[in-house]
Amino acid sequence: MEYFTDPISFLAGRSGKEGRYIRNLLGLLDEGATIPFIARYRKELTGSMDEVIIGDLKALYEQYKELEKRKRAVLESIGQQEKLTPQLEKQIRECLDIRLLEDIYLPYKPKKQTRASKAREKGLEPLAHWLFRQEYGDVALKAAPFVKGEVKNEGEALQGARDIVAEWVNENEKARNLARRQVEKEGVVRSQVVKGKEAEGEKYRDYFDYSESLRRCPSHRMLAIRRGESEGILKVTLTVGHEAATDGLEKLFVTGRTESAAQVREAVGDSYKRLLFPSIETEYMGVSKRKADEEAIRVFAENLRQLLLAPPLGSKRILAMDPGFRTGCKVVCLDETGHLLHNENIYPHPPWSEYRQAAAKMAHLVEMYQIEAIAIGNGTAGRETETFVQSLRFDREVQVFVVSENGASVYSASPVAREEFPQYDVTVRGAVSIGRRLMDPLAELVKIEPKSIGVGQYQHDVDQQKLKESLERVVESCVNNVGVNVNTAGRYLLRYVSGLGPALAENVEEYIRENGAFRSRNELKKVKRMGARAYEQCAGFLRIAGAENPLDNSAVHPESYPVVEKMAADLGVKVEELIGNTALCDRIELARYVTEKTGLPTLKDIREELKKPGRDPRSVAKVFAFADGITKIEDLQEGMVLPGIVTNITNFGAFVDIGVKQDGLVHISEIADRYIANPAEVLALHQQLRVKVMQVDRERRRISLSIRQVE
Repeated sequence: MEYFTDPISFLAGRSGKEGRYIRNLLGLLDEGATIPFIARYRKELTGSMDEVIIGDLKALYEQYKELEKRKRAVLESIGQQEKLTPQLEKQIRECLDIRLLEDIYLPYKPKKQTRASKAREKGLEPLAHWLFRQEYGDVALKAAPFVKGEVKNEGEALQGARDIVAEWVNENEKARNLARRQVEKEGVVRSQVVKGKEAEGEKYRDYFDYSESLRRCPSHRMLAIRRGESEGILKVTLTVGHEAATDGLEKLFVTGRTESAAQVREAVGDSYKRLLFPSIETEYMGVSKRKADEEAIRVFAENLRQLLLAPPLGSKRILAMDPGFRTGCKVVCLDETGHLLHNENIYPHPPWSEYRQAAAKMAHLVEMYQIEAIAIGNGTAGRETETFVQSLRFDREVQVFVVSENGASVYSASPVAREEFPQYDVTVRGAVSIGRRLMDPLAELVKIEPKSIGVGQYQHDVDQQKLKESLERVVESCVNNVGVNVNTAGRYLLRYVSGLGPALAENVEEYIRENGAFRSRNELKKVKRMGARAYEQCAGFLRIAGAENPLDNSAVHPESYPVVEKMAADLGVKVEELIGNTALCDRIELARYVTEKTGLPTLKDIREELKKPGRDPRSVAKVFAFADGITKIEDLQEGMVLPGIVTNITNFGAFVDIGVKQDGLVHISEIADRYIANPAEVLALHQQLRVKVMQVDRERRRISLSIRQVE
């Protein structure tokens, strides 16, 4: 496809990155290379761009292609109208801003019937041109010849001419930019409750009569206001100093003190009120919504990343519990691989209160299945179940963990769960998911639609396609960052491995079923439809435990095996002796191995990987316990200092679970004794900390907490 403007210059101008690296990056992307592969194995070509920068440039490249596509459509439309001059064509071809492009196109854009178009049909455009020139003369006398047909009198003729002038003003680039500057400078977003909706919209009470500078309105408030608007609870408007804006427009268009100038002044005021400001208001409300979406998606994506990279407990024998009162607690036992060994119900809580029977069953299951850890879902009856389990005595040391249930119900009713456990109901599937989340959060959570995991706000209000793309990119990044044991991972995890996707992931699983476990990375080439490109993209991220070549269980890419072999030979050792030997690795003189294809960035990565091959970047899961005797909001008192765990991070603060079935909010001002622009600077999802209870609103079920006031 031929572009009107150079994509390299476009991306370099907006990103500040060198053109040669951008050219290489676009070439890799066009060849089908994935972001994780480029970031990890093609650093020399991109100047060591990380995944975030590559992702941003890829998105910018898509914007550029959309701009070029729109230019073609605009040129074709104006050309069909036979109004495309060489100067206009050059202006469109060289345009680098979609908003400016739409301003250029506006006068030529086919419109539905407007007051101006009706006036043109009545033959009033010549009169409009005369008025717009603002020459001397009696306007009524000038309008008289146009009184014919549908035009009944001079007043109607002048009104129609003013309608045409008003449209010209609205379509004028300088006028639109003046209105934009006014909005950017002093635009205020206002929300008011729709009369009669007060009771229905109680949760929006803070916004019943609310106003804030548009440029300062944070994303969470903008999304809350817009949700209230979409639900019919709030009326949302944008206001500016209209008088100042109109004065500015008059300076642009009113050039004299003639009668015709007075007509133009009237047309300018009408244009601003009826056409220009409503258009710019729509534009800026759209822009502010997109910005709010982008910020909300960014926060959501970062929270998802932290959740997916949460510490795994590892291969342990797990007893998992999905708590409940009336329906009892579903109990499942899993082996080290997450395979279901046993399931049953116990009823330790009211209304059944079968405490002794439940305690005996738990002790029996722990002993029979050699349980090493217990995972308890944090939903209904979670705290009560944790207290029950902590009161028990087992024949071995057993760690007890509380696990987030977010998304477990979505998984248990999904086709994925039905396929995994066709003979079991949703309660068993949910409990298994809770147990597996403790073993390996990443491997289990990839089975759930990312936005259903519950680590963001307003996920249903933002642009769904952008949300989906962003979250899937996070999942892909996390999976490839950790690496995957190809012989133990299911296809739901494999599908996110660089270069695989759903079809190849199924083929990998099918190969293992038919041929047994992979014994080398090279054997991956035997998988059906595993071409050279797919192998190149995925090989470095797939691990083969116990392979004959120890590099097959590392992040060293097969294309670099000859380099490692030469390093080992130069040191007089075998490759397996080099791996894990920090002293030997530190003796490697990297400069000796630099080639045109393999530079220092890749060589440094190889040396670090040789020191700690296959290292999991995640830490190890830690036991956490809530405060004894604090199980409901009524138990809270202001001033209490309690242990908590971060469940969600937003731009305005963080939500912390303190074990009372209602998360408390630590406002950003209560996080640290210094200014922080973003809570994520100092807090992480699932971080364990201590908080002070500042305020409890039991009626609205709101809890205000502080971290900085704990000490």
